[in-house]
Amino acid sequence: MSNLPQLTDALLELDEGVALLTLNRHDLRNALTGSTLIDDIVTTAHWVNQHTAVSVLVITGAGSAFSAGGNIQDMAERGGDFAGLPAECAERYRKGIQQIPLALHDVEVPIIAAVNGPAIGAGFDLANMADIRIASNKAKFGETFLNLGIIPGDGGAWFMQRLIGYQKAFELTLTGRVIDAQEAMELGIVLEVTEPEELLAHSLTMARRMASQPPKATRLTKRLMKMAQRSELKDFLDLCACFQGMCHNEPEHLEAVNKMIATMNRK
Repeated sequence: MSNLPQLTDALLELDEGVALLTLNRHDLRNALTGSTLIDDIVTTAHWVNQHTAVSVLVITGAGSAFSAGGNIQDMAERGGDFAGLPAECAERYRKGIQQIPLALHDVEVPIIAAVNGPAIGAGFDLANMADIRIASNKAKFGETFLNLGIIPGDGGAWFMQRLIGYQKAFELTLTGRVIDAQEAMELGIVLEVTEPEELLAHSLTMARRMASQPPKATRLTKRLMKMAQRSELKDFLDLCACFQGMCHNEPEHLEAVNKMIATMNRK
């Protein structure tokens, strides 16, 4: 489509309301630093919010890895995103990789991470920024920052404990151990595990099911799900009332109601 943004190290497709973003630096195991993947992900997130034709975003990786996170060679050489004095390095984090959690956290549509292979360090955190994770049985997950003498500088500690609770997130982060897809599912990190050849098809099937829902109500529902995590009940119910008033006055609501009535009449 002509309105797709121009990306450098990732591929983007849009079909029937489902946007598929594929991290496409297999030579770097889809490392987020040392490539333009940060810019590509942020650009895609902003584009999704601006285009009502998009109802779901699926993120996956090309090749054998989902994402290896940071570029270790650059770390060893104190180059690239890891060069400079503490203040310079901190500013580069703020203007670089930290733009990913800010952008993805604001995405208005459901995000599904189709984790095809290892998701390590910032790659693990990237998967945790999605609303749902579906993994190949070849996927591995590791919050491995401490193994390298650094902290989760991309906000990973914020996302994981909200996903699986403080104690489990603490253990994974402080030990730096790598877990397989099955354990990730048992911990509640992953929703489902598939065979590698079935991963993308299964993820897209779920995405299309979500994309078939009324699009404006879907975006409002995701906003409510996010806001429920940080709102008092009374304030939240007031917001629900306002959003519901909006939904009742949208043409998509009447269309959905009439469709359900027609289905019931056929039974």
